[in-house]
Amino acid sequence: MKVWSNSFEDNGAIDAQFAFGKPDAQSHVALSQNKNPHIAWSDVPEGTRSFVVICTDSDVPSRGDDVNQEGREVPSDLPRVDFYHWVLVDVPASTTEIPAASHSNHVTPRGKFGPDALDGMRHGVNDYTAWFAGDESMKGDYYGYDGPCPPWNDTRLHHYHFTVYALDVERVPLEGRFGGDDVLAAIKPHVLGSARVTGTYTLNPKLA
Repeated sequence: MKVWSNSFEDNGAIDAQFAFGKPDAQSHVALSQNKNPHIAWSDVPEGTRSFVVICTDSDVPSRGDDVNQEGREVPSDLPRVDFYHWVLVDVPASTTEIPAASHSNHVTPRGKFGPDALDGMRHGVNDYTAWFAGDESMKGDYYGYDGPCPPWNDTRLHHYHFTVYALDVERVPLEGRFGGDDVLAAIKPHVLGSARVTGTYTLNPKLA
């Protein structure tokens, strides 16, 4: 399989319009347009009956002690964990492209509706669900795509991996509310092939 995006080059910078947060001179970060980027794929394995699209940030700090704290920095050598930004399942086998801004085009406080998505597809919850759990104005189930918003004081450039999985089933065997880990476990015996494209993003002026 091959996966690419017309919104950014592989291993290139993601534009702020596809991010949840953008740089702000006064407050470090402001809400951005939060559009989902364009994603397309080809060279699909024979027998493919549906696709799954998952986006993860592999550079999220494993501890939040220094995150977004004035006068401090998140050290680049701090161990990192994955953060799900997009979990899209039941993409029809006839689909080989997700247009930009088709699943998200603004920030939705308390999260977008789900799991039902366009054309019979379904969205899982992303990890902003847990991130905003303690924020009364923002907490909720964040279905679908919500873009990059790395710590503005992180000394490491963040990488966003958009992976497309080709499956031998039309529907992922999950019901109700589910997240990225649930999907990866459920599709493991059904994956015929996969490929990914990676973009980068930072809110740290020193790295921009």
